[in-house]
Amino acid sequence: MGSVKRASSRRGAASALTLLCAMAMVAAPGLATGTAYAAPAAPAAPEPGGGKSLEQVRKEIDDLYRQAGSATDAYNLAQSETKAQSERIVEIAKLVVAGQDRIATLKDRAGAAARAQYRSGGLPPGARLALSNSPSDFLDGAGRLRQGEKATTDLLAELNRTQADLEKYARDAGAVWQQMEDNRVKKEAAKKEIEDKIKAAEALENRLAAEEKARLIQLEQDAQYQAQTAWLSSGVMRDVKGLASEAGKKAVQFATAQMGKPYVWGAEGPGAYDCSGLTSQAWLAAGRPIPRTSQEQLRLLPKVPLKDMRPGDLIIYFDDASHVGMYVGDGAIVHAPRPGRTVTLTGAGSMPIKAVVRPDA
Repeated sequence: MGSVKRASSRRGAASALTLLCAMAMVAAPGLATGTAYAAPAAPAAPEPGGGKSLEQVRKEIDDLYRQAGSATDAYNLAQSETKAQSERIVEIAKLVVAGQDRIATLKDRAGAAARAQYRSGGLPPGARLALSNSPSDFLDGAGRLRQGEKATTDLLAELNRTQADLEKYARDAGAVWQQMEDNRVKKEAAKKEIEDKIKAAEALENRLAAEEKARLIQLEQDAQYQAQTAWLSSGVMRDVKGLASEAGKKAVQFATAQMGKPYVWGAEGPGAYDCSGLTSQAWLAAGRPIPRTSQEQLRLLPKVPLKDMRPGDLIIYFDDASHVGMYVGDGAIVHAPRPGRTVTLTGAGSMPIKAVVRPDA
């Protein structure tokens, strides 16, 4: 959104339509700001097979996707660390090349000094000075001798320092390579866990009949609505009146423009996103690079009280900080929910909030 007015217009339009397929925005009584997300009561439905209620199946599926989300954060962190380590390897390689060139230059200088001594017959400079017939030549030569000795000492010291630097670069490179290998192992483990959890969740959904799948979506929306209503009814949004910064407006504009695009774990756009891929790319588009994962966003970005929240701020969810959404105003966030869903608007209080962080504090 290019302005607060446009943001308000977009949210007003979202209020008039549906939110999460069956949720409708309704004003929460007694609140100066904030929007409740209401869903019509759903008719009772028969329990699915396997002896579990549909609500139990919903919770089990949600839990599997949450575990996949946590593993996705671990995968993304290992990925971003590997990228940084690769860049460090390149830097070290450049330092090694420069160090090798420096050693070659120093060796050339040492060789030139040795050749000069050979041409003088190998007689030590001190002996040549002692045999001089001219006192003035002796004194002049003594000064040059001291300069030459210092230059030789400095050359040898610099050669030793450069050699020590190369040895340190070699150790650093070895450590970075080991970190990269450790991250590769972490990524592979996280990838397997993600894929296993998603497959398990999909298998549960695929065992449901078409009518049960529709009811499952309704139950998901009902749970979000109830959580949002309880959150708004607490009065938490009463004093939230912050206005978006210019960078925040750009971030919100980018994030809301991605609505409808699918969630794909590890994705950073432009065709698909995971939750932190969306928020990190939105702020990158606003000119403020931020950490890639929701856990690192929580750890490294400044925290702000919920009452001071403004559009563009990021809301971190769950105890393990495994999910993140961007606050867009009126008690709503835009986020990439999970596999099988698309980037969408939902109530900011529809999930347990851990913290609010501000990329442009």
